[in-house]
Formats: sequence, C-alpha cells, structure tokens
Amino acid sequence: MIYSGQPGGIRIKARLPLGHPSPNIQSRTMPQRKIGLTGGIATGKTTVANHLATVHQLPIFDADIYAREAVAPGSAIWQRIVDRYGPDILLEDAAPAPLNRAKLGQIVFNDEAELRWLESQTHPYVNQRFDQAVAEHSEAPIVVLVIPLLFEKDLTHRITETWVVSCTDTQQRDRLMARNGLTREQAEARIAAQMSLSEKCDRADVVLDNSQTLASLIQQVDQQIL
Repeated sequence: MIYSGQPGGIRIKARLPLGHPSPNIQSRTMPQRKIGLTGGIATGKTTVANHLATVHQLPIFDADIYAREAVAPGSAIWQRIVDRYGPDILLEDAAPAPLNRAKLGQIVFNDEAELRWLESQTHPYVNQRFDQAVAEHSEAPIVVLVIPLLFEKDLTHRITETWVVSCTDTQQRDRLMARNGLTREQAEARIAAQMSLSEKCDRADVVLDNSQTLASLIQQVDQQIL
C-alpha cells in the first residue's frame, strides 16, 4: 500500500497489488501496466485521460468513444435502436441520422430494463475494440483504459491497476447538471444508475481527489506516472 500526498495535508489511499512495480519505475522489460481509469459520471475522468495523453503521451482507449462508434448512423446497432424506439429517437428526419442522445438517455436512465437492453447491444462492440486496441499497443509500457463501468461490469480482469477519479456528491451532481444541461432529478437518476463513488473508491488501487483545484488533480496524476 502506498499513499499519494496532496496539498493541504490530505492523503489519498493508493493500494497496489502485491508484486506490482512502483509507479515511479519504468522499464520495457516489466509487464505492461494497464491502468483502468474510472469514477462516477462527471467526476473528471476525461480531464485525467487528456492529461495522460497529452503530457505523458500514453495510449488512451475510451469506452465512451467506442460506444459512440457502435451507434454511428447506419450501423447495425444504430438500426436496432431505431427499430426499438422509432424514428423519433433520431436528431433528423432523414436517415441515417445521429441518435438523439438526450432523448435516449431520458428513456434508459429511467428504465433499468431498457438500459440493460442498450448495454447488451453496445458492450460486445466496445469489448471487441478494447481487445483490438490493446493488441495493437502490446509493446507500450503503459496503456490507459477509460471504463466508466469498470466495477459494475466486472472488467477488472482487463487491467493491472484501478484508478478512480472522485469528488463530492454535490460537486458531481452540479458538474453533471452544468455539463449536460440536466435538471437536478435527471442528474441524480444518471448518478444512481452507477455504483456509488464511495464503493468505487474502496475498490480502487489509486484514488484521485478532484474536489479541489485542477493543479491538485494533475499533481496527483503525475505522482503515479513519474
């Protein structure tokens, strides 16, 4: 177990598996580090992923990006969604048109059965893209898999260490409302569809506190890589 210090004396727990190399030591002879980056919706996963990509030049494989690819206009999954919900689920009248993600979200985040159906359509494609990306970067010393549902879907076998980006419940709700233009009730419904942040933090090897400043968050990230 190691601890990642923060400004102000706050200490963040970071548990590494037994036998895992220190995050400050890099060698091409070591096993590949596969970082599973997760957290709650709107807690700052994209901010961390962008920093790892731009500053540390790490390959980033993002489940959300793959999920958007899966429902690209005209794809087989897109067609199944249109067949299920009708043409009103599209942004435009002429097909193939993009899905109205806001309208689709209103459906699936208020009906667990519909959410499970949608996940059954997109997740096999996402898993296939992860397999492809990891295989194509087998020589990279570190890769990052951004998986919002890492724990919910029991995908920890894909990675060697888990990083959770966390913030307060109020910050999460307010950030989601501001980012997606949601009401408080809509934001809370989407948050409730995921495992609680506290449980994710309990399961994590590294917890990154995003309740303070951006500089504080970046410092924590750099401490785990450099």
